[in-house]
Amino acid sequence: MLKIIIKVFYYICKHIKYPMVIKTIKSLQYPTFLLLKWIFISLLVGISVGAASALFLITLEWCTNYREANVKIIWFLPVAGFLIGASYYYFGKSVVKGNNQIIDEYHQPKKIIPFKMAPLVFLGTLGTHLFGGSAGREGTAVQMGSAIADQLSKFIPLKSLDRKILLVMGVSAGFSAVFGTPLAGAIFALEVLIIGRLRFEALMPSILVALIADISCKYFGGTHTHYNVSNVPDMSLLNIALACIVGICFGIVARLFSKGTHFWSSLFKKIEYPPLRPVIGGLIIAIIVYFMSSTRYIGLGIPIIVESFTKQGLPYDFLLKFLFTTFTLGAGFKGGEVTPLFFIGATLGNALVWIIPLPLDLLAAMGFVAVFAGATNTPIACTLMGMELFGAASGQYIAVSCFIAYIFSGHSGIYSSQIIGSSKHPVFNFEKGKLLSKLNS
Repeated sequence: MLKIIIKVFYYICKHIKYPMVIKTIKSLQYPTFLLLKWIFISLLVGISVGAASALFLITLEWCTNYREANVKIIWFLPVAGFLIGASYYYFGKSVVKGNNQIIDEYHQPKKIIPFKMAPLVFLGTLGTHLFGGSAGREGTAVQMGSAIADQLSKFIPLKSLDRKILLVMGVSAGFSAVFGTPLAGAIFALEVLIIGRLRFEALMPSILVALIADISCKYFGGTHTHYNVSNVPDMSLLNIALACIVGICFGIVARLFSKGTHFWSSLFKKIEYPPLRPVIGGLIIAIIVYFMSSTRYIGLGIPIIVESFTKQGLPYDFLLKFLFTTFTLGAGFKGGEVTPLFFIGATLGNALVWIIPLPLDLLAAMGFVAVFAGATNTPIACTLMGMELFGAASGQYIAVSCFIAYIFSGHSGIYSSQIIGSSKHPVFNFEKGKLLSKLNS
């Protein structure tokens, strides 16, 4: 065997021209340098963002547990609202746009994202959750990740395209670390920038930093919720039709969620003094929760999400979480929309079991990611997320529901700075290249 290998090697060396070997070696120099450069930057960004995300997850869990053990603390939500509103009004005007600012900076680079975005959103989100607001955590992780990553622009000479890739890496690292889904995080960071388009020049760095951030977050003590989907029937024409039907439902709800957030935000903007907006919003939430005698629809709502995979919930769970979350965010509290979207989607899927003959856990899983896909216009990332969280067996159902939800959510979304790169419907091709904020104003 060894003699054969030696003879083959000798034959190759004898018949390949020397200049061709040199040319091949030279052609590998640039991609090798590129790989080493992005591995180095990925290590810096991934470890930093992973550690920050671990701290965020640990403190957020403490805030949630403390609030549930001391329910009366919700009466301090207006005070927390004022502190959050005032901190952004007096110290954070340059970062108040949050996730949309990151997308804007990618498309039209102007200046390095101020580092203060990270501590402001970190503390604002903890305050929102500690005192009973209904919000998520993805916005916090993404903003922290981008603010931390972009600081490297001060120390490492980067071209314009490289800095854009650095912003993508910040989004990827934050999303991956906070949800424990590195593949979804990597694609989400690319897909969220332009509706219907992917920027592949950032794919390799995005994947590298997502994996490193996920490992780093777990190393520093960050934990993630685990879900189980065990009932996945074989795909059939009937089941494809059923997946399409529920996908339509998820897409419509995603569209309404985007509209609802913009509605409450526009309504609260009529209050001229911004710090007063979350005060009034917080007081209304506290009064409603007091009369409901339930904390079911505030905070992240993870216990309810987990429960929706195993037993029948209340048919209106998704609607009340919808109202609490859009109202909380519209009033100016900080956090994110994604975990509440998981709640809304999972509980809506749970409720659809009454009319859709698919397993309960599968419907909850489909809703979990499909409503998110419709609201953020990221169906590929959400399909990957579903497979990472629930297993590859459910991938076909999840893919159908995510892409149908994406189509039926229309040209709407929770990120108003997204640009329409490819229209979802040929009849709306005239909207190509426009901002969602222009279409939804």
